[in-house]
Amino acid sequence: QAQIEESGGGSVQAGGSLRLSCESSESSGRIGCMTWFRQVSGKEREGVAGIFFFGGAKGRAEYADSVRRRFTISRDDNKNSVFLLMNNLRPEDTGMYYCARRYDVCMWSDILNREEYPDWGHGTQVTVSS
Repeated sequence: QAQIEESGGGSVQAGGSLRLSCESSESSGRIGCMTWFRQVSGKEREGVAGIFFFGGAKGRAEYADSVRRRFTISRDDNKNSVFLLMNNLRPEDTGMYYCARRYDVCMWSDILNREEYPDWGHGTQVTVSS
């Protein structure tokens, strides 16, 4: 199975920035969408930002309300990679950030739904101090 690997996490102070990277190696099909999720211990994994790879919505992105206008997701089609630029970080952004991949069709209404993704990376930790 093709692997997914995240990188770029770290510790920053509130107001700082980080850029996360996610590489999807040896894709075994046509990627429909890739999405960043985050999880804090004791809480459910939540969708942060997702982006479409093909179809009428190709290149379009969707964001959770809590990160809109602070985070920007982008993609590299040739490398099956996605990136998450996080600006103006807040302590509540702290968590383990996971990258997920779905082949073929992705629905706009479900792009931030963790139940729609069969393939996951191991995560990268982001810690924001006040």
